[in-house]
Amino acid sequence: MSTLPDRAGRRCHNAVNPLHSSLYFSPDLGAELGRIGVEDPSAVYFASRAAAFGAVGAGTVTATFYNFNPALVARHVPAVWETASPEQVLAARLRAADTTLRRLLGEETVASDEMAEAARLALRATEACTPHARPLYAAHAELPVPGEPHLAFWHAATLLREHRGDAHLAALLAAGLDPMESLVSHTATGKGMAPRWILASRGWRRADWEAGADRLRKRGLLAAGDELALTGAGTALRAEVEEATDRMDAAPYEHLGAEGVERLTELGRGFLFAAAAAGAFPASATGRD
Repeated sequence: MSTLPDRAGRRCHNAVNPLHSSLYFSPDLGAELGRIGVEDPSAVYFASRAAAFGAVGAGTVTATFYNFNPALVARHVPAVWETASPEQVLAARLRAADTTLRRLLGEETVASDEMAEAARLALRATEACTPHARPLYAAHAELPVPGEPHLAFWHAATLLREHRGDAHLAALLAAGLDPMESLVSHTATGKGMAPRWILASRGWRRADWEAGADRLRKRGLLAAGDELALTGAGTALRAEVEEATDRMDAAPYEHLGAEGVERLTELGRGFLFAAAAAGAFPASATGRD
């Protein structure tokens, strides 16, 4: 039985994760990888997130990233490693994380006692993360912890994000949602990404999207008609996916304890509100349910 308030771990993740994931939307990442010869946006993303694995092939990236078109992955992996080694990519990624956090939060916040505290708390939470059946987490867990607090916080946030993400993929698989069905059903919750952006970034065609939607309708998970809306069964299935993810991702937050989780959530939200005030994040990125 959990010792934490309901959904406390999820709220903490939602407060901490945006400062991890902001890197992958940051112009600083493209600029740093461009300096080592990786310029295509898809190649930048695949290389920077998969570099912890080493020079892996397309199969590993397709399996662990889950919802990208395998053809898009194969277009860039493993060829990207001929341009830049995984070690070069990891170094460039850390430089980009440094630049991004300083730009989003400002030098005062980066150097603050609150940032150092957040790094300590987030790293403490990662002590209870487990590598089994969590390939992206396990690969990143072998990387050294950076010395500067804001980068240590980013590293810990990465571990917590990939630990939860690996669990989420297991939950999607158990729910019988293939990559396209996962994307369509998530968008249908009203919390997902716009179809046009998904198709462009994930490498799928409109026909793939429609086929995924048709499969969901046949299962009674998506309502009939042109409007993208979940049925009651679809809503229940997506809720169970999130609850299963919470269960499989509980250990880091149970280890940190209720007081630590509350404080890390508070600190993460404070960073996000500061960034939002500067125009870096929308208000919806503050991690509130």
